[in-house]
Amino acid sequence: MYIMREDLLHFVWKYKKIQQKKLITTQGSTIDVVAVGTHNKLAGPDFFNAQVRINNQLWAGNVEIHVKSSDWYAHGHETDENYNNVILHVVWEDDVEIFRKDNSQIPTLALSAYISHALLSDYKNLFANQGIKFVHCDAQIKDVDSFLIDNWIERLYFERLERKSVLINNLLLDSKNNWEQTLFVLLLKNFGLKINGASFLSLGKSLDFAVVRKVWNNEFQFESLLYGMLGLLEKEEVTDSYFRALKKEFSFLKSKFELESEPIEKPHFFKLRPSNFPTIRLSQLSQVYTKNQNLFSAIIKAKTLDELYGVFDVAASQYWNTHYNFGKTSKQRIKKLTKKFIDLLVINTILPLKFSYAKYLGKEINEELITIVLGLKKEENTIVSNFGVLGVLAKNAMESQGVIELHNEYCSKNKCLECSIGTRLLSQNNYL
Repeated sequence: MYIMREDLLHFVWKYKKIQQKKLITTQGSTIDVVAVGTHNKLAGPDFFNAQVRINNQLWAGNVEIHVKSSDWYAHGHETDENYNNVILHVVWEDDVEIFRKDNSQIPTLALSAYISHALLSDYKNLFANQGIKFVHCDAQIKDVDSFLIDNWIERLYFERLERKSVLINNLLLDSKNNWEQTLFVLLLKNFGLKINGASFLSLGKSLDFAVVRKVWNNEFQFESLLYGMLGLLEKEEVTDSYFRALKKEFSFLKSKFELESEPIEKPHFFKLRPSNFPTIRLSQLSQVYTKNQNLFSAIIKAKTLDELYGVFDVAASQYWNTHYNFGKTSKQRIKKLTKKFIDLLVINTILPLKFSYAKYLGKEINEELITIVLGLKKEENTIVSNFGVLGVLAKNAMESQGVIELHNEYCSKNKCLECSIGTRLLSQNNYL
């Protein structure tokens, strides 16, 4: 037995995949659809400003869509004033009569009598072998016009920026609209990468930013503050002079600024490449601030990728030339931020920050963002590779970010009918 999904009913109504005239409500009234309305993906009725002619009387208002009529009551719409202007209830199965708050009955259109078997079959085939295929449409995506895919992926890149801006906006709120503090916490998180991102983020949130500003022009003090607050200076067995000096300095800073050691998740070293050890990344971050006294301003003013590379052209402090961890000497090597790591910072920190700041100011900088992101190499991961096998080839970071967004926010969540590729596949045939 076929289990109907509401997203298909939305698709059928939105894209007019049923006849538009001489429809019959479950109450026996005739309906002509004049305008399906505007699809609403937020709270409230599903389609705004629709127009339908019922028994030759033109009605203008909203349309609500459910699998069953009884969902109206299950969702509490009968007491919600936002649904008082619903002129038509579109359902798959009409299992109960529906009334507005004023007790007037709402006309109901049951789509089970009008959706073609061919459309149902194509929709079921899209989800066939679910869990086995990489994405639901992997056998059909080659039939979709590349121009449509390219435009969809560009749009998805900006959707991804919008999603990333949620964290930025929350950090901004926490900091009482302090953009420099927001940048600092965001940089900390992304210097920690996946393994230590949560630990570094908690560090950034726990630090008094006024203290950070007082020490960030002194690389030694800044390092001692970061290492000390993360509990990296607690090892009693380490006896080298730099470690002892950092520990002594942190004790001084802790007393001077009355720092409280809040419980922070300790950073991890296990399974990390030495170049990604938290000791190295925190030193590199401190050098970024030591080099750039007005870091936020420098990032916002940077219009090109080369300018951003200049901002982050730093190396860990001298001690780390012969160390990856405290007290353990290693072969001498300057620990510079690599171009690949800076690219990740630009993708995950700088561009989302510039995007959010421009929105905050009411400015349009999409062309600037596109110019920068198009200059970045595509990311290398399983998602990007698997889409490449299907013929969706990412050529730069904007496209790799776009396909990651496509996979994570649409394919993995079965939102095929909210995806331009999925809707095109189901729109290619005439189901009327």
